[in-house]
This record gives sequence, C-alpha cells and structure tokens, in this order.
Amino acid sequence: MLSVALKPNTRRRMAAIILSTSRLFSASWSSLSRRTLVTTASRCTEAQARAQFYTDEHKELQRSLKKLIDSEINPYVDQWEKEGQFPAHQVFKKLGQAGFLGVTKPEEYGGLGLDHSYSVAMSETLGTINCGAVPMAVAVQTDMATPALARFGSHYVKEQFLAPSISGDKVSCLGVSEPSAGSDVANIKTTAKRQGDDYIINGQKMWITNAYQADWMCLLANTSQGQAHRNKSLICVPMDSPGIHLTKKIDKMGMLSSDTAQIFLEDVRVPVENLIGEEGMGFTYQMLQFQEERLAGAVMTLSPMQTCIQSTIEYTRERKAFGQPLLNNQCIHFRLAELETEVECLRALIYRATDLYVAGDDVTKLASMCKLKAGRLGREVTDSCLQFWGGMGFTNEVLVSRFYRDLRLVSIGGGTDEVMLAIICKLMGTLPQLPMKK
Repeated sequence: MLSVALKPNTRRRMAAIILSTSRLFSASWSSLSRRTLVTTASRCTEAQARAQFYTDEHKELQRSLKKLIDSEINPYVDQWEKEGQFPAHQVFKKLGQAGFLGVTKPEEYGGLGLDHSYSVAMSETLGTINCGAVPMAVAVQTDMATPALARFGSHYVKEQFLAPSISGDKVSCLGVSEPSAGSDVANIKTTAKRQGDDYIINGQKMWITNAYQADWMCLLANTSQGQAHRNKSLICVPMDSPGIHLTKKIDKMGMLSSDTAQIFLEDVRVPVENLIGEEGMGFTYQMLQFQEERLAGAVMTLSPMQTCIQSTIEYTRERKAFGQPLLNNQCIHFRLAELETEVECLRALIYRATDLYVAGDDVTKLASMCKLKAGRLGREVTDSCLQFWGGMGFTNEVLVSRFYRDLRLVSIGGGTDEVMLAIICKLMGTLPQLPMKK
C-alpha cells in the first residue's frame, strides 16, 4: 500500500480545500435531473478497493471533490449536454478555488505539490460526473496541457500560463493532433520558424478539446529540420493571437458538452520565451505527458462503468418479463458478475501503475495497458448493459446510453487501441523491425 507523509503546510492546504468547497457560491443554472442508481453493494465493493490504495488524505480530497461535483456540476450536466457546451471558465474557476487543478503542481505556482497518486484519486472521482465531456475537459487542463509545463517550463511561462491554469483563471487546450497525424505524433506538419525573438507558426490542429473556450494552447510544432523525434518543441500559444482561426464546432456522437474544433494557424507570432523547456525536446516531453494522460483517461472510466453495472442491476431487478424480474435470468446476472470482475481487475492494474509511477518508474507499458483495457472494457460494459435495458437503452433518457456514446472515445483519443498495442509490443520486444529507409 502506498503511504504518503504530508508536510504540515500541505495538510493545512488540504484542510482549506475541504472548507472552501462548502463555501463555494451556488450556481443559478437550471437543469433536468437524471436518475443515477448506486446500490449499497456497489459502495461496499468500491470502498474495499479504495481502502487498499488510498490513504485518509486521499479520501478527504475525494470527498471534498465529490461534494463540489454533486452541488456544482451534476445538477447542470443535462442542460450542458443539450446546449453542446459546458461553461468551462465558471466550472474551472470553482475547481481552481478548491485546489483541484493543481494537485501535483508546484506550490510556488498555487499547486498542492502532492504526488501523482492524488491526481489519480482526483481523476477517479471526476468519473462520478454524469457525462464524459466535463471530466475529459478537466483532464486536458491537469494531465495533458500542463505536466510538461510544470516539469520543464521556465519561471516566466509558469507564471504566465501554469499559475492561472491552476487557479482556474485560464482554460487550456492541447494542440498535438492534426488532420493527417493523430496517433502518429511524429508525423505532424505544423511549423514554428524562428524569426528574431519570435516563432512564426503555420499549420493546422484537429480534434482540439476546449478549443472555443481555451485561453492558451500547449502546441507541438516542428521548430527545425531533421529527425522527426528531435525537431519538435512544445510552445505556449495564447488563443487570442492574430492568425488563429477556429472552424465550427465538430458535431460528435458523444462528449456532447465538450467544445471541439479544428484550428488553423496562419503566421501566428509568439515570443520565443513561450517555449517549454529545450527546443527540439517537444516529442520527448509529449511522450512523458502521455503517461499521465493515459492513466487519467483509464481511471476516469471506473466510476461510469460501475454506474452502468449498478443501475442495470436495479433496473433489471425492477423490470419484469414473463412473470419474473429480468435479473433472474442467468445470462444477465452472470454477465453482470463478469463485467464487475473485469472492472476490478482494471482498477488493480491502474493502482499498480500509479504506485510504480510515484516511485519514479517509467510506466509507459503499464499506462498503455491501462488505456487499452479501459477503452475496450468501456465498450464492453456499456454495450452489454445497454442491451439489458431493452428499448429504454436506445433512448437518451438513461445514463447508460450517454456513457455508451461517451466512453467509445477512450479507444480512439490519446492514442488508439492499435497504437497502445504497438507500444506494448515494442516494449515486449515483439514488434517487427521495419527496414531502414535508404
């Protein structure tokens, strides 16, 4: 079991978080309510698993975040899904005030300075939000756009971009994927050519989460000629810079309250001092960020899958067909038992990978396994559960149908299942070697 000794000032900060959550101002939005069924048995199962991994400090952080979610986020999710966008600045400001946007970030920039197990605890709790879009948007800020900035950025870029992202005053997005380079990060075409003390950026970015509400982008671009793994850099780009153009919002099958867009950059000028770390190290930094991103993406699927299973148990217990509850059918209660077992196996894998990451190990292989399993299991759980809801499962009136759509992205975004398999095979030494280009 992982045990973390907290510094006195960190303990005080965490206590302040818990107190501040109870004082957050209430929102004035109205929303339709959505029924979420969680049984006593599910709470016991989850509690037992958490007891083996999370300390009292982890659990206090989770309780504080859950309180905020229940009062400030979940009551409005249905409304945001219908509107096609959630108010990122309002939500992020509340999360930032409560300390949840900088759990692992340096204290001198407003973070809590805790180890990554606390970030995993937070991400698991974010999974209790009644949609996939809002947790994904938060993860972009905490686990995708800012890890490299916090680790390698200069004092200047940390003050300009990290500190306001931790406080919730700025919303970020990650600019890696392109129309012709999604999982194939090395193949991006966007360029940032140095001209005096500035970079002149040209190119396109695709599938950008938070695009319409972001204040800045963590952009990966080619800053020189040469080998694809050594010619890229990460640059902080203000989204109000002249030359940045956003297309209309992408119409997605799921993650409906997340604003997603294609972005065109035409002669966008940013200071060279906006560079994160060393020039030419961007690909390496991005690969390191992927470890945290993939762990976050995996752990955020646990609660939605548990919700699908438990709500399906309740529904099939109440719903009768041919004179008895649906749940009495062996094909249903056996299948739900199989799914519950698979979720617990995934939970154990994520916790193990987190322990090793906190200890300083490279968990690229395990993080890839976590994401691969989470994506596939998310599809399996939601599809199986939806089937047991019958016609109701084919409506938008139940959470299982929303998660069926939202969790489908886990096998695609941040590296497809096939890319995860290739990474795992490479680290196993079983990936065939391609012939060297002449």
